[in-house]
Formats: sequence, structure tokens, C-alpha cells
Amino acid sequence: MAAHVSVGHGVFSAMAMLILLCLSCASSAEAAAAATLKQRLDVRSHLRRLNKPAIKTIHSPDGDIIDCVHVSHQPAFDHPFLKNHTVQLRPSFHPEGLYDDNKVASESPSKRISQMWHVNGRCPEDTIPIRRTRKDDVLRASSVKRFGRKKHRTIPRPQSADPDLISQSGHQHAIAYVEGDKYYGAKAKINVWEPKIQQSNEFSLSQLWILGGSFGQDLNSIEAGWQVSPDLYGDNNTRLFTYWTSDAYQATGCYNLLCSGFIQINSDIAMGASIYPISGYGGSQYDISILVWKDPKEGNWWMQFGSDYVLGYWPSFLFSYLADSASMIEWGGEVVNSEPDGEHTATQMGSGHFPDEGFGKSSYFRNIQVVDESNNLRAPKGVGTFTEQSNCYDVQNGNNGDWGTFFYYGGPGKNPQLPVGSKQTCTMHHV
Repeated sequence: MAAHVSVGHGVFSAMAMLILLCLSCASSAEAAAAATLKQRLDVRSHLRRLNKPAIKTIHSPDGDIIDCVHVSHQPAFDHPFLKNHTVQLRPSFHPEGLYDDNKVASESPSKRISQMWHVNGRCPEDTIPIRRTRKDDVLRASSVKRFGRKKHRTIPRPQSADPDLISQSGHQHAIAYVEGDKYYGAKAKINVWEPKIQQSNEFSLSQLWILGGSFGQDLNSIEAGWQVSPDLYGDNNTRLFTYWTSDAYQATGCYNLLCSGFIQINSDIAMGASIYPISGYGGSQYDISILVWKDPKEGNWWMQFGSDYVLGYWPSFLFSYLADSASMIEWGGEVVNSEPDGEHTATQMGSGHFPDEGFGKSSYFRNIQVVDESNNLRAPKGVGTFTEQSNCYDVQNGNNGDWGTFFYYGGPGKNPQLPVGSKQTCTMHHV
């Protein structure tokens, strides 16, 4: 009998364990289902906030959907401080430069950059074009909250830290910069390419940075240029973009119109949309002109694309330091290197070729200028250059009559001919 009781007790214990295990599995499955449901609801809610009702919708050949949204219904006005904002339809002041963009554009109309969606239509007056955000776009982000945002500490800080430590952040740069004065804007012509990206969570961009404050938690930044970012856009197209932050990418700011902040007034250019044509190695070269400047009367920071398109502005209240002026301007390239264990990505910067290959092969910034305290564009003084690893990506600056202050920059990243695990993961190009 004792043996029988013992066996029965064992059977009972096993059954109890099985029941508990099943209950545990059920509760885990329910928790997972609840988490999935919450994520779906969060994504749906976020898409409703971003994708405003459209007056007209245009399907771009590259797969984008462009919604023409009334200017007063754009995402900027979700900001509590902009509820009763009167849209400034034009800047009170426009800085004039050393180089005539209109003259260049009229002489070579075939070289003008356009956006892919223009092939299938334009937005009507009083609307702005907004690239529609889709569910898959949001799901590629690490979280709904982080969608459309850069990671922390991605700005190059020349001459301030050990380059080896900087490169460990996963971001690498090849830039020219000025500091030590008050700056009220910047301009450049940026050569447009389609660099190859090794992994979807990496990107390659070429931009200008308007910076204020320290490089700590209070950093203010306005950024604009072109980028290839598979995670953000779902493809490898070269796209026009902007970014802003007032707290070093922690809680404020975003790309393009993916949060409230930037107020767009232009119906022709869509932030985040593909731009074309693209420069070819040894072939035709194309560049975009970008100007960002501070309106001395209203205090807002305006952006212009090309010679014709004043796109809109960042209201000055978004910023602390930039409400007054910038203390540093940077121009150049940035890539993400997500490879572990000291390996290096093969993600390209610029054309994917080093600066010394020159025009038609290397990527460039030309006619770089700053806006001074008199609201005039002028050639920058004391331009420095900086790169964390010149054997991966490099920069070389120069000056001449037509191009003013310019530099070539970029590189191929990892050298595929070097053995796996080699401490030297890029080329021996500059060693």
C-alpha cells in the first residue's frame, strides 16, 4: 500500500507540475499576445498622428506615397506651443551669397535635381507634400517612441576626444568645420551619390550641421542634406532630409516631418523623398544646394533647397542656444558602423571613393559659406577638417575661384581584401 501511495503521489506531482507548466505557458502566450496587441495599437495610433488627411495623393514611381496636406494641418501644429501659431509665409530677410545659384541653374537646366514623385504630379497651392509613413516603417524602428529619431551622441566633436573612443560610438565622420564665432546660418553645394549600405540598420549621409551649446545633454542641432537609410525608409534610395534636436537627440526632434516642429510652407519639395539624378563614377556629376539661416526679425531658422525652393522654418522657441546663434558649423559625411569586435562595415561614405581621386570620382562639398552677424553669406575663416579613421573615410579641403572653399571626402569603409579578424580592417591607403 505504501508503494502504491508513493506512486500515486508521484503521478499527482507530475500532473500538478504539468498543469502549472500549461498555466505558465498560457499566461506567457497571453502576455505576448497582449504585448503584440499593444504594439499594434501604438503603431496604429502613431500612424494616425503622422498621416494627416490628404487633399490629393500622388503615387511615386519609387513606391512612395505622397499626400498633399493642407498647410495648416501638417504635423508641426500638433505641438502645444503652435496651437495658435500664425504661419510665416516668407522670411523677412534672405542672405545673399558670393555665388549666383540662379545663374548656374539657368546655364545648365539639365543638371537640376528633382524628386521622383514629380513624375506623377504636383501638390496644389496651400498644401505641402508629406511622404506617407507606413506600418512597416514604424515596425523597423527599435520602438514606436524612437521611430524617426537618431541615436544619442552622433555629432562629431573635432579635437576634443580620442578618435578611437569616438569611433566606438558606431558613428564615423569625415567633415570640415568652423568654430569660435557666432554663426547665423550656413550654405553648401553637396554632391549627390547613392552609397552602398552593408546592413539595413546602418546609414550613410552627407549634410551640414548648425550647432549650439556644449556637446553634452544640452546640444542644439539643425541638420540638412541627403541620406541613404534602409531602416528609416525601407529602401536604398538617396533622399533629401532634415533633422533637429535641442537636447542631444534624447527626447526632442526627429527626421523630416516625423514629429511636430518644422513648419513647411512649400508645395513642391517633400522631406524624405527620393532625389534624382544621382552622380555616376567617372560620369555626370549632380549636386544640391542647401541654405539654412536665421531670420533676424522673427528669430526662426529657415531652410532653402536649390535656388527656388524656400521650404519652411524651425520656430526659435524649439531651441535654447540656437534661439540666439550657432557656435559651430560642420559640413560632411557620416556613416553608422554596427560591426562588432573591432570589425568595420563596408558601408560607403559619399561616392565610396577617397578624396584624392578628385572630381567625377570622389564626393565633394563646394561653395561652403556661413551667415555672419550682418546677415551676409561669406567664405568661412579657419576651416578645420576631422575624421576618426582616415584609412576608412577621409577629407581634403581646398580653395579656388569657382568653387570657393570646398573639400572632397568619403571612402569605402572595410577593405574586402583584408583577412577576417585583421586589426587593420580598412585600406592601407593613408598609412
